[in-house]
Amino acid sequence: MANGQIKSVQIWLPIEKILEDGIIKMKDSSYIKILNVSPINYNLKSNLEKEAILNSYKNLFRSCNFNLQVLIQSKKEDLSKNIKMLKKNNQHEELRESYIKYIQELNRIKKSSIKIYYLIIKESSSDKSEEIKIKNLQNKYLKIKDLLLRCGNLVSEYTSERDLGEVIFSFLNSKNI
Repeated sequence: MANGQIKSVQIWLPIEKILEDGIIKMKDSSYIKILNVSPINYNLKSNLEKEAILNSYKNLFRSCNFNLQVLIQSKKEDLSKNIKMLKKNNQHEELRESYIKYIQELNRIKKSSIKIYYLIIKESSSDKSEEIKIKNLQNKYLKIKDLLLRCGNLVSEYTSERDLGEVIFSFLNSKNI
C-alpha cells in the first residue's frame, strides 16, 4: 500500500479484459481462450481403440502449429451427498455400512478428488488487428474441438464473463483446491 491507497489485484493480473465469446485480452495485446476438456477413459478401451485414439492425438499435435497449454487442476471432492444417498438405501445393509465407512475415511484424509482439464490457446500476432486475432483464435478453437472430438473427448468453451471469472479465480485460489 502506497500513500494509504488500497491497490487492486487487477494491477498485477496479466488480464486486460474479458471479451465476448469467452476470449480474454491480455495486457501484452495477446488473446487467449480457455477450453474445458472432458477426457475419455482410455483404460476402458480395447487395444484397437487405443491405437486409433493415439493416432488421433498425433494428428492433433501435428496440426496445431500454435501456442497451446494444457492445465490439469485437482479439486477435493465432497462425498457427503453420496454418503447421505447410501444411508437412505436400505438394501444390503452390512455392505452399505462398510462402504459408507470407506467413503468417510476417504473424505477424512482428503484422498477423494476430481481432475479438471483445461486447454488454453493463444493468439499473439502483433501485426494483426483485434478482429483478425479474435477470428484466428476462434478458428483454432474449432480446429482443436474437432480434433479432440475425434479422440473421443468432449470440449466446451467458456463464453460468459462469470464462468471465466470462476475459472481464473480457481487458478489463483489454489489453497481451496
